[in-house]
This record gives sequence, structure tokens and C-alpha cells, in this order.
Amino acid sequence: MSKPIHVSVAWPYSNGDLHVGHLAGAYLPADIFARYHRLKGHKVLMVSGSDSHGTPILVEANKRGITARELFEQYHERFLRAQKKVGISYDLFTHTDTENHHKIAQDFFLKLLENGHLKKEKQTLLYSEAEKRFLPDRFVEGTCYICGYESARGDQCDNCGNLMETTKLIDPHNIENPDDKLIPRETEHYFLQLQQFVETLIPYLEKHKDHWRANVYNFSANFVKDLRQRPITRDIDWGIDVPLEGWGNKKMYVWFEAVMGYFTASVEWAKNVAKDENAWKEWWYNPESKIYNFIGKDNIPFHTVIWQSELLGVNGIYNDHSDAESYDADLQLPFDVPANEFMNIEGDKFSKSRNLAIWLPDILERYQADAVRYYVIRTLPETTDSDFSWQGFYERVNNELLAAWGNLVNRVLGFAYKRFDGQVPEYDELTEADQAIIAKVQAGFETIGAQIEAVKLRQALETTLLLSQDVNAWLNEREPWKVYKADKADAARSIYTALQCINTLKMLFAPFVPFSSQQVHEYLGFDGQLFGDLKIEEYAESTRNHKALVYDPSAAMGTWDAQELAQGQALRQPAPLFIKLEPEMVAEEQARLGQPRDEHPIEV
Repeated sequence: MSKPIHVSVAWPYSNGDLHVGHLAGAYLPADIFARYHRLKGHKVLMVSGSDSHGTPILVEANKRGITARELFEQYHERFLRAQKKVGISYDLFTHTDTENHHKIAQDFFLKLLENGHLKKEKQTLLYSEAEKRFLPDRFVEGTCYICGYESARGDQCDNCGNLMETTKLIDPHNIENPDDKLIPRETEHYFLQLQQFVETLIPYLEKHKDHWRANVYNFSANFVKDLRQRPITRDIDWGIDVPLEGWGNKKMYVWFEAVMGYFTASVEWAKNVAKDENAWKEWWYNPESKIYNFIGKDNIPFHTVIWQSELLGVNGIYNDHSDAESYDADLQLPFDVPANEFMNIEGDKFSKSRNLAIWLPDILERYQADAVRYYVIRTLPETTDSDFSWQGFYERVNNELLAAWGNLVNRVLGFAYKRFDGQVPEYDELTEADQAIIAKVQAGFETIGAQIEAVKLRQALETTLLLSQDVNAWLNEREPWKVYKADKADAARSIYTALQCINTLKMLFAPFVPFSSQQVHEYLGFDGQLFGDLKIEEYAESTRNHKALVYDPSAAMGTWDAQELAQGQALRQPAPLFIKLEPEMVAEEQARLGQPRDEHPIEV
């Protein structure tokens, strides 16, 4: 039965290129999950977008001497191109500076105010005498008052993950002007009364304890115990207006409005893509829907406690269900928040300032998208931090992806195409061993499907790889190329069996390495596409146009099962799936780390 599956994906700050840490933290796991559920025939809505309003954008724009809008639009365009190239199949990847997002965020604000969840209070913040303004938290750094980390930001400590109160930082300073004297001064803001939701949040977390990752649940359960009010407006000139008179010099906090993007993007998708303004309700008001938030571990509290509080607080906003009486009165809360840990680089932490990163546009310029996807999945930081090493990339691509899967496809299809007149060979009766290997591989649909549904993606890919290695071992025993001249019928049986296994494996590999799976699909003589198309489209708003990445499912015909491979079916001449990596690439890539880079145009 088809189920509504909502895949909410973390919104990247549009202040610099995406890197493999982003890919490992949220985007690739979400894509695998979404592709699998599409193959299962479920109603998938996968959304995200560029976070346009965060203070990191202001910080970077100031460094470059350009406006925040100029900076975010530049990187939003690069996000679209890089993610299209690596195959992140969003139904909609938009941004938070759309009229749609502004309006809905303001509606949420007013509904929370109406329901008594917002309170106006005085607040002491750090005021810059040099700049004559209250300094946004990302412009402030200091020593964390919880763990002692010396480079804690004004909003959050990257070392211990705790949210910060800027005025409590030890030795706070202006990141742009260390000599600037910061003075505590009083200002007025609206606060979200998070403590009002504790009695609902505790049983919510407990309900999901068994299928949430232990680190996610434990952090959230501890966080909610000490939940208190948190300011949702700030003194800043870039962001979403507070929809009240007299508040023109203040904006909404980005943490407050950016998480709403999962909802606002769903509404935008319904209007601009589905052409049905009520289509979003299938995921947000339907009790059969399951919502998954794919994020990195630094975003856990925002996606397990704060976003849920906002959803609870708006109390059924836009809930006219005259078209679907079975829908709930209130918005659905996330079913799972499979947060990943961090991916380090060659044993060291990511550092933008030191250029210690593997930037997505750069690696995609030099290596196949599926090779990048494969290695990142094999090293996903699902439960602990992992490490991207170029030696590991070299070994896994060559010794696993190419040797176990690529060579299996190449030698079997190449032999079949040459020795059986470009057709799937006909056979009389398969041996017990042949039937057994087919059955074993086909059993992978259930095993691997269950692993993906549990968001154990690294394990799911490993299981798939092991099946391909089992087929290789079986093929080495059968040796059809040796018996062909003496017993063509037996060679036909074993080649048919190998082709049928490959036909199944292409589907098992498809969510992980979709580009090469499509090639295998075509080499086997099938027409059509396993997945839909990814397109960069432009939409008109009343003030300006904006670009988005959109998944078009109309061409997709893949299903999560083994398609019938008919005897005599015409094959297409195969070519190697993967490019073999040369050993010198390891040293070459290691030498690039820490060096200045040019942001080349991203060709797709």
C-alpha cells in the first residue's frame, strides 16, 4: 500500500560551496531513502533549500564587500548545480527568501502569538560601540561557559553542541574587530515559550525512543528537561520582517524561521510543481504520513524539540480539510530524526578558514558522481564520526565498486553480447546452484529494504556489495567462458543466471549509485528510466524570479523488485561502468588540501 513519506533535509547556509561533510551529514542519506521509497511506490515529498538569512551569510558578504542577497543567490545557484550533478533528487530545493516562505513564517509567528506561546520581554545583549548596533550572535565568539571551547559562537558551541547565551560567553569579542568594545545593553524581543511544550514533548520523545538513534534520543531527552524560553527576534537588517507595527528594525531569528522551510517548501511544491494548492496536506495533516528529518548532529535540538514546539504551537494552522475528512486537526510531528555525526577529512576536522575540506564541485569535476556517492555511503558517520581519506577513496572505488560490481557487469554482459549474438541466452533448465544464487540475490529486496527503512544505509550498501561478491564467487565456480566450447548449453544456463542476478543487483544498487544502475538497465536491453529527471527550473514571484531544483517523476518506471529478463531479449553493447583510479591520485589530492582554490563554474 502506498504511504506518504516526507523527507525533510537540512538547509545549508548559502555562504560557501557544499562539501563532502554536507553530503555525508544529510543530503546523500536523504536521497537514498527517498529513491528507495519511490521505487516502493510510496508518495515521497523530499524538500530542502538554501538558508538565505543566517548571519554566516552576512559575515561572508561583509568579507567580500557585497550584499547578503548577492552572496546567497550566487551560492544558491551553485547548490542547485552541484546537487543535480551528484543526483540529490529533491522534489523541490528552493530557498528561504521566497515570498511564500516569508508569508508562512509570518503566519506562524502570528498564530504562536495568538495562542499565547510568544512573550515580549527585555533582553540584555552585546552592543558594539564601534558599529553602533547590537551585534548578531554569529559576529561574536568567545570561550564556551559549559565545556571551555575557546572558539564557541554566540549562538552555539560546535564542540559540545549546546546552545549559547551570548552574554554568558567568556571573553566575548567581535569577530570582525577584536578591539571593538562590546557592552551589555538592554533591548526588547519576542520569546518563544518553549517550556510550555515540555509535557507534550517528553511523551513524544519516549514514543519514538525505540526507532530513533540512541545519540539523538539521549541528547533530546536531556535537552528537553531544562527547556526554557528562547528569543525569536533579533536586531538585524537581513531576514524576515516581524509582522507587527513598530518592529521594522528587527527580524526573525534564522533558527526560528529556517526549520519552517520543510513546511513552506511543501506548500511551494504544491503550488508550483504539483499545481494543486492543497497537495501538501497529504504529508502534513495525514495521520498515515511519516516525516523524516535528515540532519547533522549539530542540528539535533532544533529538529527534535524546537521545530516540534513550533508545530504544536500553531495548533492546526491552515487546517481546512473539507476535501479530506480523515486528516488530523493538527500538523504531524516528525516520525524520525536520523541525525548523522561528522565526517572528518584525513583525520582532521573540517575547516573552511584553512581550506581543509573536500568541496563538492571540485570532487565532482574530477571523479564520477557514483564513485563519490559510493565512498561517502561506505563511510557514513551514522553513529560515530567518520573520516574521508583519499587512500580509502582509492581503495574502495577500485577494490569494491569497480572490482566487485563493475567487473561483474562488464565481464558477464561483454561475454553474453559477444558469444550469444547480443541476446540474453536461452536455456533448458537451471541447476540447483543457479536457482540458489538467484534466490539469494532476490532475497536482498527484503533484507536491504528493511535496512534502508531503518535508515541503516551503510549496512544496506554493505549487504548489497556482499551479494555482488557472492555472485562473483558463484560465477568463478561455474566458469562459463571455459565450458562454452564444450557445453554451450551449460554456459547459456550460467550466463542467464548471472544476467538475472545482475538485473536484480542493479535495483538493489539503484538508490545508492543511480547513474550506473541506469546504465546497467540499458545494457540489459531495457528502455525507460529507473528514476525521474532532475531539472533546474525558474519560478516567477511578484517581486522577482527564483530558481529551484525539481524532481520530475513522470519518466520513472523502476520498481523495488526484479524485472523480468526474457530469454532472447536483445542486449546493448556494454562499456565499463567505472573509471579505475590510479595510485598517484592519492598524493595529488592530499596535496590539494589546505591550498587556495578557484570556484570554477559547475557544469551539469
